[in-house]
Amino acid sequence: MTGPSAPLRIWYLLGGRLPQRHREWVFRQATKPTWLVWFGVRMFLQVLPLTVAITLALVLGLGSPLPLAVACGSLGLVVGVYFGVSYAIESTDHRMTKYGYPAGAAAAVRKERTAKDQERYERVWRSSENGS
Repeated sequence: MTGPSAPLRIWYLLGGRLPQRHREWVFRQATKPTWLVWFGVRMFLQVLPLTVAITLALVLGLGSPLPLAVACGSLGLVVGVYFGVSYAIESTDHRMTKYGYPAGAAAAVRKERTAKDQERYERVWRSSENGS
């Protein structure tokens, strides 16, 4: 499995869709341990242009003071990213269905990995308590 080229990765981070030949790479990105961090970065990059546009519209179009416009834009950025990350699981699973995976496939893989990690934790840290 080869990943997409750098321009395609940037396109993907900005919210674009990759060709079907990269579906396995997209699924791996959606199920790796750092998937939520990358989802947050992706969401930030998608909300940022709108935030900049609103800030510029406030300053240039309405004559708002720059600090007020930046504060409003920053608040919009925080709310936009927060809202996007709030629905990260659903959004990622929906994106995976667009690449031909069954609904909930990415969440199931992440849940399985979490269960294995929890089992390993229990085996290592809880077994020593039982032996004491």
